[in-house]
Amino acid sequence: MRIAPAGDRALLVDLDDVRAVAAHHAGWSGGHPGIAEMIPAAATVLVILTEDAEPARVSAWLRETPPAEVLGHSGDTITIDVRYDGPDLDDVCATTGLDIVAVHTGQVWTAAFCGFSPGFAYLVGSDPLSIPRRADPRTSVPAGSVALAGEYTGVYPTSSPGGWQIIGNTDAALWDVDRDDPALLAPGTRVQFRAVSS
Repeated sequence: MRIAPAGDRALLVDLDDVRAVAAHHAGWSGGHPGIAEMIPAAATVLVILTEDAEPARVSAWLRETPPAEVLGHSGDTITIDVRYDGPDLDDVCATTGLDIVAVHTGQVWTAAFCGFSPGFAYLVGSDPLSIPRRADPRTSVPAGSVALAGEYTGVYPTSSPGGWQIIGNTDAALWDVDRDDPALLAPGTRVQFRAVSS
């Protein structure tokens, strides 16, 4: 772990990988009075400090606080029903030699961080995959598309361009401005995908 100042009121914590980010972010979620907000990414956590925080004390607390066990463990889990009929499903199965539906539904995924578009969570599994992105990204991926890229899976909350391999689709509303919390998924949320028929 490397911690460096990021401006006057923030610290940037560099970690080994997305799993370390998820574990440390969960471990730090109990809070420190000097932390106003934490923003996880693929291999970093940006820690925004309160006005009266002492960066050295917060940095020491971050180093001393152990990571939490997060991937594939107990806790609240959101189930997302998926119709596994995506246009890239057969190619992904052929490329990997795996039954992707069984792999995708056979593990609990954890939202490591959010980004790209409102409501989009990068989910990591306890059994990591390595799925290449599409050589030619699509100019429009429908909302609800369930896709894979690298070690991540995700659900497109709105129609947008995208280069991930689409393996299915869901009716789950990942982003809804009429909910108290518009995003269905936040860092640390566990997700179980369930295969359903059309």
